[in-house]
Amino acid sequence: MGSSYIQELTETENEVIRLLVEVGLKMNEARILVVFFRGPDLTSRELERIADLRQPEVSVAITSLTKKKWVVVSSLITENKGRPVKVFSLSEPIDAILDELRDGICEGHDQQMLMLSRIREIIRK
Repeated sequence: MGSSYIQELTETENEVIRLLVEVGLKMNEARILVVFFRGPDLTSRELERIADLRQPEVSVAITSLTKKKWVVVSSLITENKGRPVKVFSLSEPIDAILDELRDGICEGHDQQMLMLSRIREIIRK
């Protein structure tokens, strides 16, 4: 965590976001995921700044990524009074997440191929 993370997304990172959206992720999920590719342990506020998203958009994306078990949440107790700060990080290596995306694409493709085969069977009867 820290100010070293507070910078705009690069052209390369934007290209990765575009590709992740093309393979099926939602735009904000892809933006958050790419920010995590930079490094672990980011607060919601840091994610907002780097991904250029509003807090509710970050919250929705984090919830979705958490349900996919790609992101974990921990609490950081601060010296200040008030709520602990939530810290987010990837729960799996990047390659494992990309493999999971690939497997989902393959599974979807296989199902579509089965549907086409079923259509052929129905038409030929």
